[in-house]
Amino acid sequence: MDQLIAGPPPAAGSTIRFPRVLVVEDEPRLRMIIRANLEHRGVVVTEAGDAAEAIELGRKGQDLILIDINLPDRTGWDVLRELHSIGVRAPAVVVSAVRISPQHLREFGVIAYLPKPFPIDALVHLVVGGVRV
Repeated sequence: MDQLIAGPPPAAGSTIRFPRVLVVEDEPRLRMIIRANLEHRGVVVTEAGDAAEAIELGRKGQDLILIDINLPDRTGWDVLRELHSIGVRAPAVVVSAVRISPQHLREFGVIAYLPKPFPIDALVHLVVGGVRV
């Protein structure tokens, strides 16, 4: 990826759809790219590199969970299932190279699935909302 940050920051007075996002991704470079692009647009990003960290950080409350399915210690589905069991119901966007079953999407109320590799501007648009990228 030649360009780390795609697109301009939001205009003054813009409303960010999901102002606090937990990014659960075990690939450090991709996490950095996602974080840089979201923070550039005013989103507060918290990062987790594995399921255990994601569960701990997810308990603190987020507006959105951006989650990979293949994590080193458990699956992203395990993370969402455990968070749901303790009452954390933040919407989720799945970013994964794994094919996603419609059953999982319904079970966890996933609002979007972005298969890897995905255009970063598509992800930014999902998180930031009406701000054009």
